[in-house]
Amino acid sequence: MASKNDQQDRDNVRDIPPKPIRAAQYVRMSTEHQRYSTENQSEAIALYAERRGFEIVETYADEGKSGLNLEGRSALKRLISDVNAGTNTFAAILVYDISRWGRFQDADESAYYEFICKEAGISVHYCAEQFENDGSLSATIIKNMKRAMAGEYSRELSAKVFAGQCRLVSLGFRQGGPPGFGLRRQLIDQLGQPKAALGHGEQKSLQTDRVILVPGPEEERDLVRRIYDLFVNCQLSEKGIAEQLNKEGLVAELGLPWSKGRIHQILTNEKYIGNNVYNRHSYKLKMKHVANPPDMWIRAPGAFKPLISPEMFDSARRIILARAKRFSDAELLTLLAQLQEKYGFVSGIVIDEQENMPSSTTYRSRFGSLVRAYSLIGYTPDRDYRYIEINRLLRSHYQHHLNTIIDGIRAAGGTAQVDCRTGLVEIGGEISAAIIFCRCLQTASGRLRWKLRLDNQLKPDVTLAVRMEADNQSIRDFYLLPWIDIAALQLNLKEENGLYLDAYHIDDLSAFYRLTDRTPIEEAAA
Repeated sequence: MASKNDQQDRDNVRDIPPKPIRAAQYVRMSTEHQRYSTENQSEAIALYAERRGFEIVETYADEGKSGLNLEGRSALKRLISDVNAGTNTFAAILVYDISRWGRFQDADESAYYEFICKEAGISVHYCAEQFENDGSLSATIIKNMKRAMAGEYSRELSAKVFAGQCRLVSLGFRQGGPPGFGLRRQLIDQLGQPKAALGHGEQKSLQTDRVILVPGPEEERDLVRRIYDLFVNCQLSEKGIAEQLNKEGLVAELGLPWSKGRIHQILTNEKYIGNNVYNRHSYKLKMKHVANPPDMWIRAPGAFKPLISPEMFDSARRIILARAKRFSDAELLTLLAQLQEKYGFVSGIVIDEQENMPSSTTYRSRFGSLVRAYSLIGYTPDRDYRYIEINRLLRSHYQHHLNTIIDGIRAAGGTAQVDCRTGLVEIGGEISAAIIFCRCLQTASGRLRWKLRLDNQLKPDVTLAVRMEADNQSIRDFYLLPWIDIAALQLNLKEENGLYLDAYHIDDLSAFYRLTDRTPIEEAAA
């Protein structure tokens, strides 16, 4: 028979509340619904945690990020990485609902990331869903159906947005993208009355406002006309025009030097004769970027005030079309073999320097890569030239990524411009920053490596090292390296680099952008 003391001990044990389960919350906000703000999600998750006995010990937040794929979602990447590495301090993950985990176009991708967590012994809870994620048959069916519905929602929304954009284009309104050299973006109200000029990186704030293109400064307009005259009447190539303008000290948009590609864009874009053209390229639902044929373009002729006459534009187009003869595969390889015989070797640069030969881009597009084209003519480079293809990818994405960083500085209240002589970014007239994109190399064992060479001559105040993902197209993370602290001129970065370097590691640029803002002295002293 139990004693009175034994019974009291058991009663005391029952009175001790159970220890809460440590949990992390993942929140994500795109731009589609205010009710899905990260604050609202956190409130709902907190109520769920209180009812179920969870203690939220860590938060992973992706704000303003699309849920179509993992690209750009640094918080979810970090969450999965922590789980894989076993460095997590929680036993559960709390998410508002299926769609906040992601609107993946392949429902299996969403399931895969959840499976990684389950394999590590970490349960995933969808706090606002009407089912328990307990692995039962009914829960599995409902969960997979909701994953498919989340992806379908994005597809339907994309179709509706595209139809609306096409209608606005047909009415003569600009839909995204930089205006181009010699042009500016003008904000107008719903009655068509001018409101304000939009600077680089600025966006309209009212849903009813629209954007059109208007002529830019007179000196830029004159230079656009001169470019057409040099190409049509003086028969200079795009490369020759770029070289001449650079010798004269003239600069393109954002103070950048002229290049063959920038000249070609001016000579081929119909906005310079006043046409509003849309859907020349497609990048729907974060899928592969494709160039659409002309019959898919949406065009509104005469939407803007032209800088060039249609006759001059057509003359330039005829020259470009005559030059862009359609070569057969055999003809392309014959030209390449002749070039190799002439010089003893071939490279992308050598190909592009030939005036009467298709560009290296044509060979990459037709044969998959330059290296494969070389092999088809029996030419084997003395060294592994795969890095050339990687560098080409980096160059093709460099300007987009650089513009994004500069826009971020300006949006945070700072000022930034590229010094066309040094290539450094001057921030607020006080700080010089070198922005270096580090290509990702994969070792034979599958490990990732990055090489970073610092500039010993220019000695920028800071170097922003941008580490690329394994595909060398998307950004992985960043290192913000002050010149005064980093003595080495070359750094070989691994995935983990120890405290000496990882102290300068940042997952995104939000903190860097905040540092570039400047507060007036009178405000700071108030």
